[in-house]
Amino acid sequence: MAKHHKKPPGIEAIADIWPSQQPGKSVALLKALHILTREGALNADSRRKLKQVLHLTQLLRPSLEALQTGPDEPVLADLGAGKSYLGFLLHELVLGPAGRGRLVSVEVRTELIEASRALATDLGIERMEFIASSIAEATAAGGRVDMVAALHACDTATDDAIRFGLRHEAKVIALVPCCQAEVAQLLKSQEGPLHQLWRHPIQRRELGAHITNVIRGLVLEAHGYKVRVTELTGLEHSLKNELILAERHQRSNAQAKSELDRLIDQIGVRPALLDVMA
Repeated sequence: MAKHHKKPPGIEAIADIWPSQQPGKSVALLKALHILTREGALNADSRRKLKQVLHLTQLLRPSLEALQTGPDEPVLADLGAGKSYLGFLLHELVLGPAGRGRLVSVEVRTELIEASRALATDLGIERMEFIASSIAEATAAGGRVDMVAALHACDTATDDAIRFGLRHEAKVIALVPCCQAEVAQLLKSQEGPLHQLWRHPIQRRELGAHITNVIRGLVLEAHGYKVRVTELTGLEHSLKNELILAERHQRSNAQAKSELDRLIDQIGVRPALLDVMA
């Protein structure tokens, strides 16, 4: 009589969304991250979170694989890392199998950094570094970062991620912005022919968020990046769903700088991010 080997709890819960051909080997990591329960269950909220991070990982994979072909070991920075879900999954699915690359997680909350560092030690992961710092004050060892990712960094923290990427001359910058308030606040006192577009608070917030991301894209283009803006996942998973993916192709772009200047003149607001254009 043939023996039936019982599958480890958790495989069935992730089999339809996990990109690996052998999802069972990653169950221990997902349990350690509390995405799966100890019994291997996956609740609706964790499923949405996992699908977002997995989809971003897959969107970044082509750029990551291109970086792997370079002469230097690629360095990735996960900014505003929180519990480092993105960093651990990038290591599990890309860096680990490639056997090459280093990942730096930056998070201001010391307790989360300490927990992530302890988890990496428990799992025997050596190519991850954890820095307890704000994004604005963080500096990667060696001063070089090839890819920057910021998933749901709130308000101007996303702008700090752009500054970090420019400061470290990152080849790729991937941003999924979260709540945004700076431009909406600036619009509040702004009069002019377009005032009706932001007169009501709810519309001011929505328009402010849109203007913010348009400015972010133009700033990156002005610094020589080719920018693609798309949705991360379906809106049923997250309302903060805009992905700004930038890959550097040249040192600067005068036409994008001109378009940025014209937009700022027309709208009349100057967010602090424009300090990188000085």
